[in-house]
Amino acid sequence: QVQVVESGGGLVQAGGSLRLSCAASGRTPFMAWFRQAPGKEREFVARITWNGIATTYADSVKGRFTISKPYAAENTLYLQMRSLKPEDTAVYYCAAGSHGSATALEYDYWGQGTQVTVSS
Repeated sequence: QVQVVESGGGLVQAGGSLRLSCAASGRTPFMAWFRQAPGKEREFVARITWNGIATTYADSVKGRFTISKPYAAENTLYLQMRSLKPEDTAVYYCAAGSHGSATALEYDYWGQGTQVTVSS
């Protein structure tokens, strides 16, 4: 069982930046960020391989968000968010699993989520 804990959410004005962190208690082949806005389904944001080399982004965040895992030997993940928009407001979840897809169901371990609110 892998424990996953996110941190770093908060309130920011549109155009601002925020960095989320995620710590996992064990290594999995892939780690990812998802988000869920009120009344909407959980959606894929970005994912990265365990060694931090390969990344994939949702079109809605490409060029604004950066997922990183600076040290392959450590299970710490970051999501640097820039040029934030009100539509980025959501609960952001860190996930870990063996399949690097954009489908939430394929991730085995989840954090409790951290709220990100972008004001206009």
